Amino acid sequence: MVKIYTRRGDEGETGLLYGGRVSKADPRCEACGSIDEAVSALGLARALAGDPKVKAVLKEVQRKLFTVGAELATDPSQYATMQRHFSVVSSPMVERLERWIDEMEAEVHLPRSFIVPGASAASSALDLARTILRRAERRVVTLKEAGLLVNPEVLRYVNRLSDLLFMLARYEDRSLPMETLSGDEG
Repeated sequence: MVKIYTRRGDEGETGLLYGGRVSKADPRCEACGSIDEAVSALGLARALAGDPKVKAVLKEVQRKLFTVGAELATDPSQYATMQRHFSVVSSPMVERLERWIDEMEAEVHLPRSFIVPGASAASSALDLARTILRRAERRVVTLKEAGLLVNPEVLRYVNRLSDLLFMLARYEDRSLPMETLSGDEG
């Protein structure tokens, strides 16, 4: 049986995919950790969602975020090795997100004011996941600026995914009265 603990991180370091150890405070760990948080928050949103389409989209997105995480956890010098074993984030993945956004936008009437999260448990979880993903996006930008992001599609995917999460939350709540969604005071 595989043990859950290895003790290799007890000194504050962790291993990257395909070799190399870095501090747990390394920007790659920050980015991967934020993606991991988003995956978990999306799991909560999926468990709370009532709409089957929302549930299906969320499950697919959760799986794709593991691809994002693999890229972020790979040192640029080992990127070719990772590509031989895993798929990478691609422009068709980003385009898929855009199609979902467009489909949902056609079915949702957005208020003209800010939306205050909390109209439903599912949309609240989606809004929380979106904000976590926005943090992950900032961490990915840090990697890009440090020359540690090989594939620019990763940043595009994470950016577009946060837009999709916004639309999924609104789609989940599309049957609620507009005043429950809006930040207007009346």
